[in-house]
Amino acid sequence: MKTLIVLALAGLGAQLVDGSLGMGYGVTSTTLLLALGTNPAAASATVHLAEIGTNLASGVSHWRFGNVDWKVVGRIGVPGAIGAFAGATVLSNLSTEVAAPVMQVILLALGIYLLVRFTLRGIDRRHLGKPMRKRFLAPLGLAAGFVDATGGGGWGPVSTPAILASGRMEPRKTIGSVDTSEILVSLSASLGFLFALGSQGIDVAWVAALLVGGLIAAPVAAWLVRYVPPRLLGASVGGIIILTNARSLLKSDWIDADTGTRYAVYAVIYLLWAAAVAWSVREYRKDRAQESAAAVTAAAERRAEAERLADPNQVAEVDGSVTAGRPSAPTN
Repeated sequence: MKTLIVLALAGLGAQLVDGSLGMGYGVTSTTLLLALGTNPAAASATVHLAEIGTNLASGVSHWRFGNVDWKVVGRIGVPGAIGAFAGATVLSNLSTEVAAPVMQVILLALGIYLLVRFTLRGIDRRHLGKPMRKRFLAPLGLAAGFVDATGGGGWGPVSTPAILASGRMEPRKTIGSVDTSEILVSLSASLGFLFALGSQGIDVAWVAALLVGGLIAAPVAAWLVRYVPPRLLGASVGGIIILTNARSLLKSDWIDADTGTRYAVYAVIYLLWAAAVAWSVREYRKDRAQESAAAVTAAAERRAEAERLADPNQVAEVDGSVTAGRPSAPTN
């Protein structure tokens, strides 16, 4: 029962991260299952089965909040499903001795990518509103789906930053569309694992625990995406994933580091993680101040224009439109 409660809480936390950041459910949940000693293929299968329900709930919630671009969902989701089925087939045919460290390396790389991406870079908004091209989304979906199935997570960490980096979609629609398209990826990966493994190693109770936690968090996360600073959340989650998988790798037969080496590595990770979070907070505050100043300047210009035209009604309307606060997403 204790394990089920931990899994439910993990599912809740992972979905809060995934729904508000557009990534993290699979990486976070699979990391936990591997730490509990689960077979890599079974861990990925368990997470993807739970994700069918959590992604459906998340997709509906994002749709209700107007966060979904259905063209993008189709253009990235279908290739993603193909890549996920292929990835599930490959992982299912690897031995546990090979699959476990391979999956941990993939998860560690994704954690590093999350930490670096959201600590050092904002979001380029110069091309906002331009259509997303099929020749960009199709190969992206194929690669992200394959990584997602073989690593137990990766759909969001691969696809969300790539779309954000293009600057063509606003962050909330990017996150909502990626989360919604993941329904196809999770379903396809689950079918791939079931065809290759059957139900071997899959604990239905664990699937249910992850699912329950995710279902509770899905609507909250879809609402939070408008308010949670992506930069800070990405840096925080990236650090957790790096630390957990580095610990597993250092204790694995591949490395088998001694106690002193392990703790030295842990200390370095903690220092870098703390520095990344501190930097993210600093940049977030700078972005917020810059956007607030830009809003005040724009309002002042509109007021000056209204006064020039001698229209009292327009002046009053401009006065009421001046707002300041947290930016919807960090800018470069």
